[in-house]
Amino acid sequence: QLEVDLEKSEKKYHAIFSNIPNPVFVLDIQTLTILDCNMSAESVYGFTTGDLIDSPFLNLFRKEEKNIYAARLKTDTIINQAKHLTKTGKELYVNIRVSLSEYSEQEVLLVTTSDITKRLEAEQQLIQASKMATLGEMATGVAHELNQPLSVIKTASSFLVKKIDSKQSIQEDILTTMLTKVDKNVDRAAKIINHMRQFARKTDKAMEKISINDVLVNAFEIFSQQLKVRGIAVVKNMSRTLPKIHADPDRLEQVIINLLLNARDAIEEKLTAPGKAGHEERITLRTYTDGGRVVAEVCDTGIGIPKHVADKIFEPFFTTKEVGKGTGLGLSISYGIVKDCGGTIKALPNKDQGTCFIMSFPVPQ
Repeated sequence: QLEVDLEKSEKKYHAIFSNIPNPVFVLDIQTLTILDCNMSAESVYGFTTGDLIDSPFLNLFRKEEKNIYAARLKTDTIINQAKHLTKTGKELYVNIRVSLSEYSEQEVLLVTTSDITKRLEAEQQLIQASKMATLGEMATGVAHELNQPLSVIKTASSFLVKKIDSKQSIQEDILTTMLTKVDKNVDRAAKIINHMRQFARKTDKAMEKISINDVLVNAFEIFSQQLKVRGIAVVKNMSRTLPKIHADPDRLEQVIINLLLNARDAIEEKLTAPGKAGHEERITLRTYTDGGRVVAEVCDTGIGIPKHVADKIFEPFFTTKEVGKGTGLGLSISYGIVKDCGGTIKALPNKDQGTCFIMSFPVPQ
């Protein structure tokens, strides 16, 4: 009777194992060879069970990443957004869960993978949609930024044309100065346009060690002239001894640009509010280290965030702006991008009126 019960129990658990919707692998703890797998592994990866059993689990990873994951599978319990290859060579993004277990009276690794490719593609599309909406909001600022070098080029070219039309000689030092200014401002205009094209392009997430100060400065360059024209002062108080953080520079720049746009709009909203005029219009960019983390702040002296909505500002599609002026995606997507970098973002009242957005990032070992 005991043998019958044991056989029933084994059949029951094998049926559960085989029908789990996510791929499950039983690995040799030393060699990481696949000892067993369920039917879901066939449907997700395209290999037959016979192909997979007795083959190295590391064959599912890209060749250049095998050594990295060989170590992580033996030390980590959770591995997020790893790249796996199917039988046809198609790349999948998977989350991996690893736990110790027993199989045929030996200690093994029980590995479960979850295909998150479609979810990441949907997130990428949402991020790109938000980026395009941000570009629309930046249009006025870009016009201001391009207007300055164009004005210098126009002034210099008009001067030279008048001299030529009146058949007057142009001193060599004056000609050199004029053409040097034209050349520098053409480069400046080209830099602005290239920056915008780079910002607009659709890119895969690429995490690397970066300087948060460089990202802040690059994002600010797009708005410097616009903020100056609007009478908004910018104060930079950035530490020069910051360690680098692990992040995607393009996506992090998108976060900073969203925060600068919000700061600009908050200041302008306060200027038009009854009885609110006369205060200083200022945006402060600050970076420092705190408790082994890198902190970046974008603070404004704007209208501030009402207390009754402070808990909702990072929710998708929530906006306090007028209809047609905000998508409600900017802060929600910014929250997700910062979180993907292992960081946190929060909004607190600014001691000088307005709001401070504070981002904190871990320092990679």
